[in-house]
Amino acid sequence: MLNGIGNIAYLGAAVLFILSLRGLSHPSTARRGNLYGVAGMLIAVVATLLIAQGAGLAVVLAAAVIGAAIGAVLARRVEMTQMPQLVAVLHSFVGLAAVLIGFTNYLMPLGDIAGAELTIHLCEIYLGVFIGTITFTGSIVAFLKLQGTISGKPLVLPARHLLNLAVLAACVALGYRFLTANVIADGITALLIMIVLAAALGVHLVMAIGGADMPVVVSMLNSYSGWAAAATGFMLSNDLLITTGALVGSSGAILSYIMCRAMNRSFLSVILGGFGAASGTSTADVGGEVVATSIDEVCTILRDASEVIIVPGYGMAVAQAQTTISDITRKLEALGVRVRFGIHPVAGRLPGHMNVLLAEAKVPYDIVLEMDEINEDFHTTDVVLVIGANDIVNPGALEDPGSPIAGMPVLEVWKARTVVVSKRGMATGYAGVDNPLFYKDNTRMLFGDAKTSVDALLRQLSAA
Repeated sequence: MLNGIGNIAYLGAAVLFILSLRGLSHPSTARRGNLYGVAGMLIAVVATLLIAQGAGLAVVLAAAVIGAAIGAVLARRVEMTQMPQLVAVLHSFVGLAAVLIGFTNYLMPLGDIAGAELTIHLCEIYLGVFIGTITFTGSIVAFLKLQGTISGKPLVLPARHLLNLAVLAACVALGYRFLTANVIADGITALLIMIVLAAALGVHLVMAIGGADMPVVVSMLNSYSGWAAAATGFMLSNDLLITTGALVGSSGAILSYIMCRAMNRSFLSVILGGFGAASGTSTADVGGEVVATSIDEVCTILRDASEVIIVPGYGMAVAQAQTTISDITRKLEALGVRVRFGIHPVAGRLPGHMNVLLAEAKVPYDIVLEMDEINEDFHTTDVVLVIGANDIVNPGALEDPGSPIAGMPVLEVWKARTVVVSKRGMATGYAGVDNPLFYKDNTRMLFGDAKTSVDALLRQLSAA
């Protein structure tokens, strides 16, 4: 009876997870998508606890309450700018859980399982532990890079690709040893050695990827965590875990592929730790004279404009300037200025980062346009206001073949009549390359904290 109810509950949860993914595809439906996901997970957890029962139920419930409390605290305390780090840490938890479950599953009595069924079961355990280990250590490295604890520059070891292949070959050989072990101690030994090698592989794969590609790495680790969960579902014969893992794994892989196309990066290059990627050394002369501007001058430029495009970046997120930017938008529209926003696919540290911030600040969805929709309009635009963005507006990506970001599609803001860049200083962006935009004749640099600058600009626009 309970199993039948559980299967129905699992089916309902799976449908809610699919609706959740659909809702998360656009900011206007993201809140509803989150609610679908929460409802689906709640149903899945309750159904699992009812089916499992047993003496350990009290321990599981206590662990769930503690985990929920920690999650609630994190959700309230973590800033939006820290979400990529949080996501990376959560991915590491999924990977670690897959490793622990796989190891425990191998130690459990197998009952009457034999022959091909036993081989398949052992393959599920081995793959789950392998993928989970790579996800765990790779996510930890991604967190440390995003947090700034370790350098975002790629670690390029001699013959690094051969090292990766050698470790992978060793893991395959250990897998054969694991499958053919006649004594459980031999199987555990093979599994432990594989865990050590897979952990090193996960660290090396992510360390070899540069900071500019970290948003893709986070998305790819999301995919890995999904496949680890799916492998765990096969181990436990849990249909919902298989379905959920497959949804997360496939959606993460698709998102990573879309992001790679948006950044003109090779999908295989990123997931294989920069395989075949050239580091690139810029030979372009980015020197020149930087023209600083003032709040008064920017206010005059904006008031005299007919068309304004605002390009937000990670600096806006850090300064939490989105609400003031929204107020400036309304003020300019009241003055008869047409205002729109240009969003790069990887602006910030995660896809949709800027869209969420702007939606939170009540910026209308219909004036927030993606790069492909707005790039052709810059040449007819009077003013582009760049708030804390750098790499995504770097003309070197198109003009300098030797640049590390060469070929990456960018917002072509320099084609506008005037470009105003709000930035703290002349430091490079996350990719670590200089930006020739700052030296162009039509660029004006508004130095200072983004929040302080836009607050002063709003006051000046209101007083004028």
